[in-house]
Amino acid sequence: MKLDNITVLDFETSGLEPSRDRVIEMAAIRCYGGEIVSQFQTLVRFDGKLPPKITEITGITSSDLVNGMDEETAFRILNRIIGDSVIVAHNAMFDLSFLHHTLLRLANRSFNNSFLDTLTIARARHTYPHNLQEMCNRYGIALEGAHRSLNDVYACWKLLEKMNEEQSVENDLNVLGYMKKFGIPKWYPQQASIVPIEIKYA
Repeated sequence: MKLDNITVLDFETSGLEPSRDRVIEMAAIRCYGGEIVSQFQTLVRFDGKLPPKITEITGITSSDLVNGMDEETAFRILNRIIGDSVIVAHNAMFDLSFLHHTLLRLANRSFNNSFLDTLTIARARHTYPHNLQEMCNRYGIALEGAHRSLNDVYACWKLLEKMNEEQSVENDLNVLGYMKKFGIPKWYPQQASIVPIEIKYA
């Protein structure tokens, strides 16, 4: 597949529930013809108190977010970057859920872009574990400072390139895997083909 019109994005969030929690950091890179042509990264203002677990994972504190960009402006910029491109994320179900619920809340609409989920591809091709750090290790990609958005999007882009070189990801477009034990997700993009994933262990 020609990776011609791609936006790789990543959110760090205040929790795991997209209808209730908020995006606290976002990053996106827009790629044309295999080249990165633009990038965007910002902390997003958050008025609440971040759970200690989120700070532990991301290193982001509540005080870091006081001077973050306001949510509406951040998503307006992100939306402009995404445009009509294919959205790429590692564990896209998570990021696309937050994108959907935030756009719904701010603009009373969602998105209809095609997408690629590098986690779904990883689970189909490789044995457990499949997190971004582990997959980068397998493909010889440097990932320093995981769980910070810009580091993660660059790593995800490199991972997509390697996976596509290995075997075209064209058939993975709009395919979203879910764990059978958790059941079909409450929400998923209308353009998605939802497939149950059987985790392969070494």
